[in-house]
Amino acid sequence: MARTLCAVVSLCLGSSASAFAASPISYDGGVTLIEETDRESTSLGVHLTVDPRLAVGLRSEWDRHNDALLSGVRVTGLVHRWHGRNYQANIYASFDTGVAHGVGENVARAEPFVGGVISADWETRRWFLSYMAHAYEAGDVGSTVAQMGRIGFAPYVADTGALHTWLMVEIDHRPDNPDEIGVTPLVRFFKDDALLELGWSVTDDRPLANLMYRF
Repeated sequence: MARTLCAVVSLCLGSSASAFAASPISYDGGVTLIEETDRESTSLGVHLTVDPRLAVGLRSEWDRHNDALLSGVRVTGLVHRWHGRNYQANIYASFDTGVAHGVGENVARAEPFVGGVISADWETRRWFLSYMAHAYEAGDVGSTVAQMGRIGFAPYVADTGALHTWLMVEIDHRPDNPDEIGVTPLVRFFKDDALLELGWSVTDDRPLANLMYRF
């Protein structure tokens, strides 16, 4: 019960869900399960918060565009957080390393890979803005670089413990994709220790589905 209360308090700082959505960092000792699917890849990870500013975990990603499977360790740190009277903002950085190998038509043998993510978000009780850039390099298996931004609006202001709903649009830039610029409308639902995002890319007719749950 005490852990659940701590999680709710940390997630609702600034009356927002951005701290919850942006990274696996929660309360000391908290475990976060994250599944993400976008128009190029699907990933699954589990992360342990070892410090209020640091989380470590295991993560596997299927890069469908490169026919690559990457499995390894991710370390995420909270670089900085701002608390204003009516807003909250965060900057996070992640480092990935592990082993990648080809799947499907990619016949490349296993290669070590390194990758990184930088993300930032800002929000009030009504408005949300975020930016993320990520890249990895895996030798003959492949490499990628991408960036994406979001703008969101909450149609109603929910109290702590109630269901929060956000309407968002994500615009991504993927230089190695034939559809270089993607536009994905989505809806975010957030309540207690669970967050769900569902959307559909109008650029190449592919789904977006993200799930995060904290234990």
